Order: sequence, then C-alpha cells, then structure tokens
Amino acid sequence: MKLLLDTNVLLDVLLGREPHVGASAAVLSAVETGMLTALVGATSITAIHDLAAKAVGARRARRHLETVLSLCDVAPVDEEVVRDALALGFADFEDAVLHEAARRARCGGIVTRDQAGFMRATMPVYDPAEIIAMLGSRRCEVKGERRHRNALAVLRHL
Repeated sequence: MKLLLDTNVLLDVLLGREPHVGASAAVLSAVETGMLTALVGATSITAIHDLAAKAVGARRARRHLETVLSLCDVAPVDEEVVRDALALGFADFEDAVLHEAARRARCGGIVTRDQAGFMRATMPVYDPAEIIAMLGSRRCEVKGERRHRNALAVLRHL
C-alpha cells in the first residue's frame, strides 16, 4: 500500500512527541521493512526542517530529513497541485495541498492524526494506529518502547 504521511506523523517521531510517537514510529517501521510504501509531501519537507531546527538545532534537523528521505519518496507539489488544492475548499490549505499531492502520486490514502482536516478528502484518511491495526503486524510495536532497526533507529536517536 502506498500512503502519503502527513507532516504531524513525521514530527511525532522526529521530536518524540508523546503520546503519539509510538503509533507514528510503528508506521515508519512498517515503511522501513517494506510493508508500506510512503511518500512525504514536498511542502512538508520545509515545515519539518523549520520545526525540527527550532526544537533540536539545524544540524540534527538536516540529519532527520536525510533519514526521512531514505525512507520516503517525495510527492511533488507543482502549480497544478496548488490550483487543484485551491478548488477543494478544505479549511486548511496545507492539508488540501497534501491531499492533491497524494492524489497525483496515486497514493491509496493519507496517514495523519488530523483526520478532521481531511473531512473533504476523496481518498481514505487513516490515523497511524489504524494503519498498524490494518497491517496486523506484531513486529510493529505501537507502544514505541522498543528500538526500531536501521534508519528508524537512527532517526529517533539523533
């Protein structure tokens, strides 16, 4: 399944935001192990860098982004995506842009903790815990206590 990860899911892991880090980390673990294919919106990259840099410093934020890019492809945002997003009538324009980037990238849905922001979505919208439940994987731990392998471990412990 190919899914677009909303900015908040990635920030939960990057910044260790409780109580959400566990489910979001489990989604990234599923991406890392090949159970899911994930994209991140091009506009999310700058937002993630800016917020992470304020929280952990520019150097660590850069390393976080490198790790995110090793796990996820980037869903492009161009003029057509922006125009289509304007026409959607979402309350939050950033959510509309991510929706249209996901649609153009042929994603099967969006993973976000802000499902209310995607009420007008024309594709499925999932909470991170829903994705983990759908996968039915015992290897993806929703509690977030155990350390995940490889890139995810690096990401969480930078």
